[in-house]
Amino acid sequence: MNIHEYQGKSILKSFGVGIQEGIVADTPEKAVEAAQELTKQTGTNWWVVKAQIHAGGRGKGGGVKLAKNLDEVKARATDIIGMNLVTHQTGPQGKKVSKVLIAQDVYYPGASPTKEFYMSVLMNRQTGRNIIMYSTEGGMDIEAVAEKTPHLIFKEEIDPSVGLQGFQTRKIAFNLGLSGEAFKQMTKFIASLYKAYDSIDASLFEINPVLKTSDDKIIAVDAKVSFDENGLFRHPDYLAMRDTSEEDATEVEAGEHNLNYVKLDGNVGCMVNGAGLAMATMDIIKLAGGDPANFLDVGGTANAARVEQAFRIILKDPNVKAILVNIFGGIVRCDRVAQGIVDAYKNIGSIPVPIIVRLQGTNAVEAKKIIDDSGLKVFSAIQLKEAADLVNTVLKK
Repeated sequence: MNIHEYQGKSILKSFGVGIQEGIVADTPEKAVEAAQELTKQTGTNWWVVKAQIHAGGRGKGGGVKLAKNLDEVKARATDIIGMNLVTHQTGPQGKKVSKVLIAQDVYYPGASPTKEFYMSVLMNRQTGRNIIMYSTEGGMDIEAVAEKTPHLIFKEEIDPSVGLQGFQTRKIAFNLGLSGEAFKQMTKFIASLYKAYDSIDASLFEINPVLKTSDDKIIAVDAKVSFDENGLFRHPDYLAMRDTSEEDATEVEAGEHNLNYVKLDGNVGCMVNGAGLAMATMDIIKLAGGDPANFLDVGGTANAARVEQAFRIILKDPNVKAILVNIFGGIVRCDRVAQGIVDAYKNIGSIPVPIIVRLQGTNAVEAKKIIDDSGLKVFSAIQLKEAADLVNTVLKK
């Protein structure tokens, strides 16, 4: 689960991490009020109006603007709220902006030179350990830095048996070229950042940039936070931060029906029970020359109602040209699944694409007979490769 910048910063602040202060607003009028309140709190007379969407590259897309007076705050907020913001992470369709963060300008006039860094905390899946990844090249696309100047990307791995150690925070601050008060502040920043990441069951904390101010303070100017959804049951307060308007509408609907669905870019809809079998099904579709349009795990209770809802969700994707149903009948009987497929097909009324069904396990023979005798536009298969080849055949027609 992703959250907005302003929400990520509130979490950071609660763990003692220095941040660029700001107040969120959803109308131009509230943006002006937020700017006035921020001036009372921080003394700032310049503000930054920042679009709040779940994507990076907002500045390049026109979603981050400097305002030097209250009239400009209102004008910038008017321009940004309601705009369709397109960045390299949103894709060409973009995302609609519904709120902005009115933040203090930390690059105020007359300040001595500052320095920007990049820092993130995430899991190294190869070692099963958390790492802190950091660079002196903050404020830039970290992917471009990694590609063109990989020697400027540093990694510090954390031993889970002892956690982040003091010598590691000092090593990071040293590698970033800091000294004196800035060095001391950076070690505190890193320790607090890692504590926040570890405490909330996050899967990613990314701060770009981390700013060393002209008076040697270290603050997070941005905050990208992703949660491990498997740990959210321990954090209902953070779960409340979820913004479903930022998520794929079909995936949200599937979640409401307890279906595990992820949209992909292919043309073959997949309905499977079990994540491992779903991955294998997508692989075999690729090997047969097709492209999976989704990952959809209906779980162990593939009854008629569940199958019907799964069909409806898959068919929301106009790119789907065929549907492959691959169910293993272990807990659930195959004949019941087959009858559920037939009933769901009839309830929907008309399914405009061919359906290939492969049922294996308990009562698989009876299930195949139900499918074959249904009189519907449904093809049955026994072997997984046979099912994938059938998909490829119907796609070529």
